[in-house]
Amino acid sequence: MTDTIAPSPPALKRPSTKRRAGDTAFLGLSTASAVSILVILAGVAIFLIIQGWPAITANWATNPSLSVIQNPAQVPWGSFWEYVGPLLWGSIWSAFIAMLLGAPVAIGIALFISHYAPRRIAGALGYVVDLLAAVPSIVFGLWGIMVIRPLLLPLSHFLNEYFGWLPFFEGPVSSTGSTILAGGVVLAVMILPIVTSITREIFLQTPRLHEEAALALGATRWEMIRLSVLPYARSGMVSATLLGLGRALGETMAIALIISPSLIYSVKVLTDGYNSQTIAANIALNFPISDEMQRSALIGTGLMLFVVSFGVNILARSLVSASGPKKEKRRSKGKSA
Repeated sequence: MTDTIAPSPPALKRPSTKRRAGDTAFLGLSTASAVSILVILAGVAIFLIIQGWPAITANWATNPSLSVIQNPAQVPWGSFWEYVGPLLWGSIWSAFIAMLLGAPVAIGIALFISHYAPRRIAGALGYVVDLLAAVPSIVFGLWGIMVIRPLLLPLSHFLNEYFGWLPFFEGPVSSTGSTILAGGVVLAVMILPIVTSITREIFLQTPRLHEEAALALGATRWEMIRLSVLPYARSGMVSATLLGLGRALGETMAIALIISPSLIYSVKVLTDGYNSQTIAANIALNFPISDEMQRSALIGTGLMLFVVSFGVNILARSLVSASGPKKEKRRSKGKSA
């Protein structure tokens, strides 16, 4: 009896390394799109620096065109930094008020959509919240003038009467409602879509096993959210809040329409004569009537806003990326155990 030798299997062919024309085209388009973003960003920065540099380096005390720009007291500005300081403060202060009022509401809406509302209601509510991002800022400004300003007048009198000993609520209370508080409320509504959408997606990414384990151990729904969902989404909530802050910093028309601005440092939120102007609103109001040097000064303030907004967004992205390696380490430790 002879032994038969089984034939050896055919050698596997290596996949062809030849790239298809469609893949090459798609790679080129993707690379060009990514590079174009960097080019546009660098172009905007270079434009702001070139156009704003003459006013930044000029001697404001000896330049009559610059010394009286948007200066009701007619006290000459000594330098560009004296001029841009109150504007930076106004932008940051109004954005901070918006975040203080809007971020908790946005996180609450996101929690309701992701963990409390029925599926049909959650889908409809999420769609309505996302639609807020499509509303033009000029419409929000008109809504603030016609609705928010009169609505906040009783609250302003209440805060001044019972909490007037705090510097934020000192009088005299505005009779028209053109206050930084009204502007902050409108900005808070405007940042709801971005903060809500990001935090909602982060809440939905919480591992289902963590939630079910907490419920199986007898935790209520709120205890499950507090122990499982919120710790998992903490860095995401912070980054979403900072992205909303970047949105509020650059808002223009809503603030320009609502408040009665002044170039001062002030924390009062109930008066109409002590509202710090924002950079974006100041540019929108004064650019059409400015001469060449004043426009250079306004572009210089835009450069400062660009730097602040860019820094806020970088901080938000860094917080998101910093949370990634920790999650990977936890997963690798779990697998090795």
